[in-house]
Amino acid sequence: MDQPQEPLVLVERHAGYTVLTLNRPQKLNAFDAAMHAALAAALDEAAGDADCRAVLLAGAGRAFCSGQDLAEPGLTGPDADLGAVIERSWNELVRRLRALPKPIVCAVQGTAAGAGASIAFASDITLAAEDARFVQAFVRIGLIPDSGATWVLPRLVGPARARALAMLGEPITGADAADWGLIWRAVPAATLMQEAHTLCGRLARLPAEALAATKRALEDAATNTCDAQLALERDLQAALGRSADYAEGVAAFQQKRAPRFRGAPE
Repeated sequence: MDQPQEPLVLVERHAGYTVLTLNRPQKLNAFDAAMHAALAAALDEAAGDADCRAVLLAGAGRAFCSGQDLAEPGLTGPDADLGAVIERSWNELVRRLRALPKPIVCAVQGTAAGAGASIAFASDITLAAEDARFVQAFVRIGLIPDSGATWVLPRLVGPARARALAMLGEPITGADAADWGLIWRAVPAATLMQEAHTLCGRLARLPAEALAATKRALEDAATNTCDAQLALERDLQAALGRSADYAEGVAAFQQKRAPRFRGAPE
């Protein structure tokens, strides 16, 4: 009898947050169409789950994600259309990560290569093992960085470092990525997942509407003028000022106690 296949994305629900683990360790969690579909479904489910207030994205095995599975049919030959593949898979994934109205914590161990690195950069708060490796591997196979990499790299590390990372394809460590501002923090590999879980638990206890509005404001700031951003902040703040969480936050501050935001886990 055939053994049942392991899910391509493992889903674990914790108090206030959901862990999504890429689960093709034998392929260094490289993506094919089936994994894209599995992760999209898991993210959509997390988006609609009122008990899920944050998402932790991780990878099984010795790597976080090595990007696109180059063995997938249709990626080479005269009829290959890489643009179509990117649009229906990687671009859609990056848009889904950026639009999810809940914070995404990404925990990177081992290698985050190519579009796998782009996933980490598209998350809201990324932690990495100090010895993790981020690499823009595209040039090694005659391509350019994609999945948002050419947009995000200059904004995070400046044009000089962005050009070198993209053109040379040299890896940098998790410690260097943190020093350069590519990610939030590098930690010892042995404590990576513990710290990621602690961070998600902390986010789960914070006001969900304020986090969603903060994510939207920071996303829109990339293209807004200062005047447009001032107007967006005004409108978002007006809505939050009528929320139960704002009332609770003010009351807790005045009473010198810890706030208990709506829907937060005990």
